[in-house]
Amino acid sequence: MSHSVSPAVTRPTTIGNRLLAALPPADFDLLAPELETVALNQDAVISRAGDQIEHVFFPNSGAISLMIDMANGQTVATAAVGREGAVGSLSVLGPSPSANTAIVCAAGTASRIPASRFHAAFNRSPAIRHAVQIHIRAMLIQFQLGAACNALHPVEARMARWLLHLRDRIDHDVLPLTQNALSQMLGVRRTTVTLLMGNLRASGAIRSDRRGQIEIDRSRLAAAACECHGNMRREVEEIFSTNTARSRVLVVPDAINESGDAM
Repeated sequence: MSHSVSPAVTRPTTIGNRLLAALPPADFDLLAPELETVALNQDAVISRAGDQIEHVFFPNSGAISLMIDMANGQTVATAAVGREGAVGSLSVLGPSPSANTAIVCAAGTASRIPASRFHAAFNRSPAIRHAVQIHIRAMLIQFQLGAACNALHPVEARMARWLLHLRDRIDHDVLPLTQNALSQMLGVRRTTVTLLMGNLRASGAIRSDRRGQIEIDRSRLAAAACECHGNMRREVEEIFSTNTARSRVLVVPDAINESGDAM
């Protein structure tokens, strides 16, 4: 496992993250002075379970996996976050140590803001609060369907689901993923992953498995996956399509209501 991320920092010039892009300009301006663009290096650990959350990350590209670390040293991924979401935003629910370890599973960039500054903007802006609600709903779908999938579906179907899930986030058929990383995400032995990769390669779902890269055939991999990937993707897209438009037209009613001019 890599050291915690210590990236080069620049000011963002474009908005690649869907949550940030959905904010009205005035609400985005509450965050903009504190946002900085950081590199997400492959396998970097951006936060560890048990640590206080210091920053909120909004990926612009790449993907971050949220890992649960068990007492016996085993790990399993509970979710993956790409440009549709954020890592650390749930800290607005109250101060508490991080419940998981966040690891970069596909290199990219993110807009980063100190958690304290994000909390202050969250308290001031209904649109930012609404964006966090969108993210929480999308994450709950991942957690709930993922838990059901892990309990009920064969590991080969689960592996196909995870590969498709990662593909959705980086929008590329070549996944920067080793078999060892995949075994940690699935919570199975490396030998199991090797066997399953052979099965998927034989079916044409995986075109090649070079060192550190897995090239997939998306349609054939979808046939090998369980229904959870399609269900998860549809529900998340529905949340975004019905809610992000609303985020952009939210106004700040608090000052008006306090003056009594619009009740």
